[in-house]
Amino acid sequence: MNQGLAPCDKLVRQHDIPEGLLDESWEVGRLVLDPQYRSGFESLKRLLFLSLVDVLDEHPVDNLFASCSPVLSRLYRRFGFSVLVKDACEDAEGSYSLIHGHVPEVLRALAVTAKERAQVDRILALRHAKEALPC
Repeated sequence: MNQGLAPCDKLVRQHDIPEGLLDESWEVGRLVLDPQYRSGFESLKRLLFLSLVDVLDEHPVDNLFASCSPVLSRLYRRFGFSVLVKDACEDAEGSYSLIHGHVPEVLRALAVTAKERAQVDRILALRHAKEALPC
């Protein structure tokens, strides 16, 4: 984000978003799952977890953004996100909220199994160690 390419960039510029939340930010609102593989809440949770772990392997990401309907914003809260701006935009289908998630909280919320929780602990420890290194 912050380069004018992600759809959430426009919403972020229109609203007063704290500056620190834009550091190392990515939009996650455009993940697509083929309808034949949609089987409910757990599928989306698993897809988000696997996608985020994969992205973190290659990119420094601290903040996640998405624009979504009120129904989806309630679902994303279960994944560690919070609503930054309710009714941030509107179209013919209704209003959309701008949501934000901080990577450590989202990873912890998405990890289901003991193995995933251990993986999250390793990822976060490695990130912390990299941040502590002198430049």
